[in-house]
Amino acid sequence: MEIIELLKALILGFVEGMTEFAPVSSTGHMIIVDDMWLKTEEFLGMYPANTFKIVVQLGSILAVVVVMWKRMLNLVGLYKIDGQSTSVKGHFNLLHVIVGMLPAVVLGFAFKDFIDDHLFKVEHVIYALVAGALLMIAADKLAPKRPKVDSLDKISYGLAFKVGLVQCLSLWPGFSRSGATISGGVLFGMSHRVAADFTFIMAVPIMAGASLVSVLKNWDTLSMDYLGFYVVGFISSFVFALLSIKFFLALISKVKLMPFAIYRLVLAAVLAIIIFM
Repeated sequence: MEIIELLKALILGFVEGMTEFAPVSSTGHMIIVDDMWLKTEEFLGMYPANTFKIVVQLGSILAVVVVMWKRMLNLVGLYKIDGQSTSVKGHFNLLHVIVGMLPAVVLGFAFKDFIDDHLFKVEHVIYALVAGALLMIAADKLAPKRPKVDSLDKISYGLAFKVGLVQCLSLWPGFSRSGATISGGVLFGMSHRVAADFTFIMAVPIMAGASLVSVLKNWDTLSMDYLGFYVVGFISSFVFALLSIKFFLALISKVKLMPFAIYRLVLAAVLAIIIFM
């Protein structure tokens, strides 16, 4: 495999890792960068290209697990946090995550074919970037000055479900899973940091499940011919996601969502000029 192709894998891994957990939409950026510039399908073929996107997503998932490993183990009662017992009763646990992810999982399965066939286009990403930005601006403007939920352990099952309903908006490529869930969490009384933590934790089973489904669907396309391409993409995605998560979690309580909303609007405007003019 040529160096230029490995460089493309590095770039796509960078895009996935840097944007997966920031509220700017990794799917939207992957569509923009790949469809408008790199065009990996032209040398990989459609199905191997889809498999590659699964691989780089797995790199991002691993980064979340590494950063939040204590909370991940605490979810199943294997690690104590802040003096908690190892029992999952009475604090944030795996059931909160299941309740939160359920709406998007159900709708995702119901409308997967429609989404794949009609929404994975740059023009639809533009609309989603704008819609997501408006929701994020609304969340910052309407958020209570003193959030009631300043800890993951204060999240109720009802609150987790309501945030999960808002997360369904992220099924629209370009809207952003983290943008939708953080905005929903903030609007429902979470602090920005708690909403971000909940978002990242909930992303792991959702992304892992989606990746598993995609792997099974594209199993026949797996080939050692592209191993180097996959490995570079995976490592790139993992490293840059690791940096992105740590940076974002340190930043979100200070800058909130507005800078990311502005970025989305600027990006949408630039894309609209390129596509429609």
